[in-house]
Amino acid sequence: MYNLLLIIGRGIGQVMFQNNALSGLFMLIGIFLNSWQMGLLALLGNVISNMAAYFSGYKQDDIKNGLYGFNGTLVGIAVGAFLQLSVESFILLVIASAGSTWIAGLFSRQRFLPGFTAPFILAVWAILGICLLFMPYLMLMPDAVIDDTYHYFQAFCLGIGQVMFQGRTVLAGLCFLLGILINSRKDAFYAALGAFIPIPLSILLAVDYASINAGMMGYNGVLCAIALGGTDWKSLVSAVCAVLLSTGLQIIGMNLGIITLTAPFVMSVWIIITIRTLFYRLL
Repeated sequence: MYNLLLIIGRGIGQVMFQNNALSGLFMLIGIFLNSWQMGLLALLGNVISNMAAYFSGYKQDDIKNGLYGFNGTLVGIAVGAFLQLSVESFILLVIASAGSTWIAGLFSRQRFLPGFTAPFILAVWAILGICLLFMPYLMLMPDAVIDDTYHYFQAFCLGIGQVMFQGRTVLAGLCFLLGILINSRKDAFYAALGAFIPIPLSILLAVDYASINAGMMGYNGVLCAIALGGTDWKSLVSAVCAVLLSTGLQIIGMNLGIITLTAPFVMSVWIIITIRTLFYRLL
């Protein structure tokens, strides 16, 4: 049981690159502070994705380190964020959580680019497409929010919280940041940096108040900064470039009406990694 709890905790922590069950616990607390339903769905997605990895014969060390739990965690929360809770949505959650594990397994077979949250993105896009085509009644309508001023602290905290769709309380984002800090001060610094940079950039690009205040501009930047941030100036430059690029991609995606999820993060880091690799080879 203890090992199972460690696997679940690490799976939640790995959403933000923290291989630490205590970090995952604080993040789970943050989710429950925002929505107890999403907290349960996060656990359900986590367990299902890990079970799929176990029965598929994937490496035990990878399972123990939460590498097959974090995509399922995100899938579970996404179901609560986008779909009405029903028998159909629970079936889709099971399929998509297991599917994210199998997609992650495919990514693990190559060494060109890390999968990151791509398995979660592909799995959720698939179930959203199915719902739009065959079960539109399951789709939740987004709440219309009208803001007439910027709330900087809220935008910062929710930018961290929105990594896991937590956009109703600043406490979720603060719990996430604390969870990161428990495991790595460096990652906590980069998470804060990634949440902060998109705010002035989005204001400069005239993004609407509501989107900025809801943290929709910052969450991809948080993941970009942690993924690429290191202890030298080159990694800092890479992280900042990825944050800026992800913010631009997020704005473009939202203007096109795309449910971007964490695709701007994945695409931005892939682009920066590719450019950096090619640059080093030319030296």
